[in-house]
Amino acid sequence: MKGRHMTRWRDPAKDPRQAPKSNLITAEGAARLRGILDHLSRVKRPELSAKVGEAAALGDRSENADYTYNKKELNRVIARIRYLTKRLDELQVVDRLPANTDKVFFGAFVSLEDEEGEALHIRLVGHDEINTQKRWISVDAPMAKALLGKEIDDDVTVMTPNGEAFYTITDIRYPDR
Repeated sequence: MKGRHMTRWRDPAKDPRQAPKSNLITAEGAARLRGILDHLSRVKRPELSAKVGEAAALGDRSENADYTYNKKELNRVIARIRYLTKRLDELQVVDRLPANTDKVFFGAFVSLEDEEGEALHIRLVGHDEINTQKRWISVDAPMAKALLGKEIDDDVTVMTPNGEAFYTITDIRYPDR
């Protein structure tokens, strides 16, 4: 590859493009993934298989839009089923409270206040549960890493794309189990 500069990472653990994601998930998150897998396996895949079969029975597949579309959808669903099956096997379900609920650990709902007094409410969850609308962030995110092990009234500094951000923890709670 003449003329092109390529960065080669000697240590995959230091490659920012391959940042490891934790295999933690809440019990609710695991149940949601199992529900999706069940729906895809028992409902969606059989529906699409039937549609592909019906479209294939009509003859020339090369100009059959129903066949082409449904075949692509079926392949996408099969790939998703494979991924979810493998991912669920890899995940470690965290289904109990930490020994010390006065500190921030996986699954915690954390309330923060920034320097201007603005409140921020987040939850630390697994990579598979990230939800920006609910403000559920990955336990692997810089903000979450800065919060882990901290207590109420602790100050936290987080590096953001715009520079350092400073927060104070105002509340820590865990879901009822």
